[in-house]
Amino acid sequence: MSAPAARAPSPQSPILLREIVGSVAVLTLNRPAARNSLSEAMIGQLHASLNAIAEDKHIRAAVIAANGPAFSAGHDMKELTARRTDPDRGRAYFAQIMTACSAMMQAIVRLPKPVVAAVQGIATAAGCQLVASCDLAIASEAASFATPGVDIGLFCSTPMVALSRNVPRKQAMEMLLTGEPIPAARAREIGLVNRVVAAGTEREAAIALAQQVALKSAYTVKLGKEAFYRQAEMSLADAYRYAAEVMTENMMARDAEEGIGAFIEKRTPTWRDE
Repeated sequence: MSAPAARAPSPQSPILLREIVGSVAVLTLNRPAARNSLSEAMIGQLHASLNAIAEDKHIRAAVIAANGPAFSAGHDMKELTARRTDPDRGRAYFAQIMTACSAMMQAIVRLPKPVVAAVQGIATAAGCQLVASCDLAIASEAASFATPGVDIGLFCSTPMVALSRNVPRKQAMEMLLTGEPIPAARAREIGLVNRVVAAGTEREAAIALAQQVALKSAYTVKLGKEAFYRQAEMSLADAYRYAAEVMTENMMARDAEEGIGAFIEKRTPTWRDE
């Protein structure tokens, strides 16, 4: 199915657009004039939308895209700086925003459905973190990625968490210490994105990838995604012990019985997502 064209923003447009393409929910960051920075409102709306997707049985995957030339420039620095006049110089508000943003990023990881980023332009700081937090990522040839906080005296510490879990350590440190942007091709080489496609086709490619995964058993995908992230934080022995338990539980599921039977009988399985 072809992806719908991104809607042109207007002064009255919501900051986050939501649409359904088949069984895929598409969330589009819609603050192009602000380079889709992650304001308090944007963080809140993204988190709320992810929670809604988690509860909707008709949605089997999600795509996070953006309107305008930038995917996301990270936190809204104007919004943060405005709180410097607070009695505590903004400390409480800064802590609130960082906590809320971290919770939203973790909601992507914990969502029982795959999330694919469609990156059409630059993704910096928390915008790069957003890409790294997604399960899969498609990047336009015109996209680039950076964690440039060091250039303004603000090390990208929270983006570092997602970045360092997606790319090799020295490549992550180079991005964090230099702040230099890397092109899409380099992002693919180090594992930050899965695929690089022609500019203007990244949204359709991301939806197509999400739809491909959506054809699988939702129960199996949920089980597998949770296991993937949990085992990654364990020792080798603990990871194998845990994964064996997951495999055993999975073998007892109705969809595994159906899928294995369909494979043996050379037919298409019929999923019940259980």
